[in-house]
Amino acid sequence: MPIATPEAYAAMLDRAKEGAFAYPAINVTSSQTLHAALRGFAEAESDGIVQVSTGGAEFLSGATVKDMVTGAAAFAAYAREVAKSYPVNVALHTDHCPKDKLDKFVRPLLELSRERVARGEEPLFQSHMWDGSAVPVAENLEIAKELLAKAADAHVILEIEVGVVGGEEDGIVGAIDDKLYTTVEDGLATAEALGTGEHGRYMTALTFGNVHGVYKPGNVKLRPEILKEIQEAVGAKYGKDKPFDLVFHGGSGSLLEEIRAALDYGVVKMNIDTDTQYAFTRGIVDHIFKNYEGVLKIDGEVGDKKVYDPRAYGKSAEASMARRVVEAAEHLRSTGTTMGK
Repeated sequence: MPIATPEAYAAMLDRAKEGAFAYPAINVTSSQTLHAALRGFAEAESDGIVQVSTGGAEFLSGATVKDMVTGAAAFAAYAREVAKSYPVNVALHTDHCPKDKLDKFVRPLLELSRERVARGEEPLFQSHMWDGSAVPVAENLEIAKELLAKAADAHVILEIEVGVVGGEEDGIVGAIDDKLYTTVEDGLATAEALGTGEHGRYMTALTFGNVHGVYKPGNVKLRPEILKEIQEAVGAKYGKDKPFDLVFHGGSGSLLEEIRAALDYGVVKMNIDTDTQYAFTRGIVDHIFKNYEGVLKIDGEVGDKKVYDPRAYGKSAEASMARRVVEAAEHLRSTGTTMGK
């Protein structure tokens, strides 16, 4: 199937909220990791989201080129072609973009989508994230309001973050303090500034103790009940049940019961990066350890071209990462929910 249209993406998110499940949003950095994500979605019979961060987009443009818009545009064009071979709906998203990179990443990409829509084409990406967690909430929402209007014109969904995800991802560092927990007041301010859909659709990453990085289960102290409190308070004011489409960031190390509670409270998208990075690299390492003498030219020998061919270890890496994507779909209850069935 092709990349999801704006209408299909909206329907995906509606189905997720109604069914209390979420889509795995898999960060990718190459054609191989993209195929691993698509393969995992297809094997799980789950629609899904693939996304690139600012660093991922730079890498996709070439390690010495480092042009985020070039990398993101090239990725979107490639994904649009290869996704046709997989029997699931897939949305393209850009991940965390801080204030100092908006003019070099999200704003130019939104303009490209606006131009495409004006020509009768689909937007380049289906959603973009503005990460305003490093600025005061009032400024965060002021910028979000401006971006939401541009996103709506481009038929694109905006994702925002209100609160702070701790740890580090792609050079963005969040302190581990009381800002890890979004307040009811923050939620009300968000709805007042951006509306509840009438000014354009957006997703909200409300934080409840989330931390980016590598943690053993139980080491991250989550309080998913915060999501319930904010949804109820905002819903009561605006007469809507679960008014926010919520996003779960920093999920590594989360307990399954915490993930499932977040789904019940309106999470429709969960970012997965650390675990799939490991799964991909683990597949390569397994291949090298099993074929050590063939991969390396030891003691003047010639090695074995069949095992040091990048396609050989690339296939192992893709399969390993795809298995982790299938596991993510199971955790998020999205297995078997594709609209393509």
